[in-house]
Amino acid sequence: MNQRTAEVNRNTAETQISVKLNLDGTGKSRLHTGIGFFDHMLDQIARHGMIDLDVQAAGDLHIDGHHTVEDVGIAFGQAVHQAVGDKKGIRRYGHAYVPLDEALSRVVIDLSGRPGLVMNVAFKSGMIGGFDSQLAHEFFQGFANHAFVTLHIDNLRGENAHHQAETVFKAFARALRSALELDPRAVGTIPSTKGSL
Repeated sequence: MNQRTAEVNRNTAETQISVKLNLDGTGKSRLHTGIGFFDHMLDQIARHGMIDLDVQAAGDLHIDGHHTVEDVGIAFGQAVHQAVGDKKGIRRYGHAYVPLDEALSRVVIDLSGRPGLVMNVAFKSGMIGGFDSQLAHEFFQGFANHAFVTLHIDNLRGENAHHQAETVFKAFARALRSALELDPRAVGTIPSTKGSL
């Protein structure tokens, strides 16, 4: 099996982002975005997605975290798109439910080649540490648009914003891992009647 790896650098007037990943890794991560809680969420993606992930970001945090979080989502999406290649033999679809104490989230993903995000998460707090909870949407929008995936995210219940966010990111990681898995019954085939994704 060819290694499914990628490296993306995104440099703008607002951010300088480097993302390196291995979709067939062991969940190792090296993360520095300047936003502690966001690093914690990216670590959940690595650990629960079994993706080796290196994200280094320098952004205009003196303004706020918006550009950094969104641009990491864009670069991560581009890297996943590159690494997955022609999608031959993958399962394509993935879903996961993840609880954390009182919180429960569901994420469903389709590596469809068509970008789309539906996200229903009513965070109970505007800030989680130094992370603006609204930026979770910006991260996943950037990812979906640039990985060319359809993504449905629902927080089904939760009273603690940290728990809500953590269940969302863990469920995303688990769903992504499932969708990226190689199906031994579908070696060399594209999982679509169209013949391409």
